[in-house]
Amino acid sequence: MKSFCLACVLLVCFGSSQAQMTSDVLGAHDLSSYSTSPVKGGSSAACQYCHAPHSGVGKNTPLWTQTLSVQTYSPYSSTTEQNLTMQPLPGGDTSLCLSCHDGTVAVGTTVPSGNPQMSGSMYTSDVFGTDLTRSHPFSFKLPLKDSPDLVATLAASQTTNDPLHKVKLVNGNVECTSCHEPHVQSIDPISANFLVRDSVNGQMCLACHEPNSRTLNGQTNPLTLWSTSIHATSGNAVAAQAKMGSYSTVAQFACLSCHMPHNSNGPAQLLRSPVPPQANTDAATQNCMICHSGSANLQVPLANVYGEFAKVGHPYPAGSNTHDANEPTVLVNNRHSTCADCHNAHSSFQVTTFSPPPAIRGSQTGIAGVSAVDGTTLLTPAVNQYENCLRCHGTSPGKQRLPIYGYYPLRAVSAADPLNVIPEFGATATSSHPVNHDSSSPWPQPSLRSYMLNLDGTTASQRTLSAGTGSRIFCSDCHNSDDNREFGGTGPNGPHGSTYLHIVERRYEFSQVAPGPPPLAGPGSPVQNIFPSPSLSVGGGSPGPYALCGKCHDLTNIMADASFRPAASGKGGHFTHISEQGFSCSVCHTSHGMGSLSPNITGERLLNFDLNVVAPNGALPISYNHATNTCTLTCHSRSHNADGTVSAASLVKAATAKH
Repeated sequence: MKSFCLACVLLVCFGSSQAQMTSDVLGAHDLSSYSTSPVKGGSSAACQYCHAPHSGVGKNTPLWTQTLSVQTYSPYSSTTEQNLTMQPLPGGDTSLCLSCHDGTVAVGTTVPSGNPQMSGSMYTSDVFGTDLTRSHPFSFKLPLKDSPDLVATLAASQTTNDPLHKVKLVNGNVECTSCHEPHVQSIDPISANFLVRDSVNGQMCLACHEPNSRTLNGQTNPLTLWSTSIHATSGNAVAAQAKMGSYSTVAQFACLSCHMPHNSNGPAQLLRSPVPPQANTDAATQNCMICHSGSANLQVPLANVYGEFAKVGHPYPAGSNTHDANEPTVLVNNRHSTCADCHNAHSSFQVTTFSPPPAIRGSQTGIAGVSAVDGTTLLTPAVNQYENCLRCHGTSPGKQRLPIYGYYPLRAVSAADPLNVIPEFGATATSSHPVNHDSSSPWPQPSLRSYMLNLDGTTASQRTLSAGTGSRIFCSDCHNSDDNREFGGTGPNGPHGSTYLHIVERRYEFSQVAPGPPPLAGPGSPVQNIFPSPSLSVGGGSPGPYALCGKCHDLTNIMADASFRPAASGKGGHFTHISEQGFSCSVCHTSHGMGSLSPNITGERLLNFDLNVVAPNGALPISYNHATNTCTLTCHSRSHNADGTVSAASLVKAATAKH
């Protein structure tokens, strides 16, 4: 009779897991006096701390003896969550686990056996509390709703995609025991966390989450291409100091490289954070910092992208303007920039070769974008790099000129929204840098180089240039880190941050005038930022003030006035303005394009004057005549006349007339 009772108790304790037992069966769940668990009791009966041969706690429990928690939990929630999370069913699988793991009932508080003497305490990481917003959701309201990131069979037939059939729904729902086998600690011999199966390379996560293309109700699966992405395939070894767990490489950790099933940085998306967490930084950014901050968390450290933001970079979210996975593609007034705005971690690929423009680079594969035609049509995913940039730099409202980026010119001809670059780069623009369409300028461009120059200012890069149709450039050809790898540096690529204002790759100075009334200040007065006989160095340690333009344009050719020799005077236009008078390119040229038309300034060769620097010539409007290469305006205390002559300006009279 005693043998029969013992057999029954063992069957209750181990159930179907009996065949999976290893030398470490109960592991940390063995609370007996002879165990190595961090919590031990005075009794030597291992099963007795959870199970009783007779008279268990509650109905329909597996003869449970640990006192059940009566807490009300705060469940996980997210803007992308399709299934509502409920309170766990009392006495159900999850309720049993939380009777110890919510930390509100002392381990060993057994019924009806009383409270055996206990010693030790649970690991902090194993105590979840009553705030479960940072743990994987469970106990959903049934029936389950489908989602494009879930395998189709989960909602349709309540079955997972686990080929071993170990990851299962419990009564059609996700519960703790869907992922955990409480009786065997080391089914996964590397990650000894009571998992139901070996989970290396994210196999348990992929039992429910679909890594392939799937569209449902107009929503596309953000996990598309995961299986071949860099985060799923990287063999880079993870250091123990990263405190991610027991696997070896980024590929083996897979989903766990970025997500934590319990006690995440969260709450939404269950994201990890550095140890210790970084202050004043949102969860999405901190998650990427674990590896992309040049840290020793990886055996082969990655480029320090985080360090680039410490320069003049895209601003981190602050306060309530954080990133949300369900936010609109065209950002409204929730202005921010996180890694997740420009990169999809589930489908990013390592950039080993630099593809020509305008196609989006592999590191941005799968990210959302906006059409350059109307600025509102959503593209999921974006095909071209500039489409991703237009999420913020197109039609979205709430754009600002932030002081951290420095001086911003005020153009003579400007659209109603001067920060919307779509019309400036548009196919109908009189002239523009060829970002979202081929170069179509009818004018000769004698200064255009055959190849872009690397950061050293002398070595030709692999990127060719053309004066005719077919020449395209990226936004990141100008807005890039000052030490980027693509053009000969050692830093990360892309507009993360730069030592130069406006996140430009190389030095680019803006001539300005002193604030105040004329004649010594205000538009039309002498320019500041004077560069007499300026250095024409395009790179290196001491680049000249026009280095950014010199990346593609031969500054020596420009100074020789091959493209600007006013017909009336015959004198060199560029040499006079740049070398003798210290003007920068920005006074006369807009950097993006001429998106708004004017009868006085038609915009050939990106001509569009900075009204903070130049003023009208008397009652005449500011104008430019391409046929004669002459201007009508007042600048540097000189009046430029339509016939090409120059005379002293009467700024005091002009100022008096205004008042």
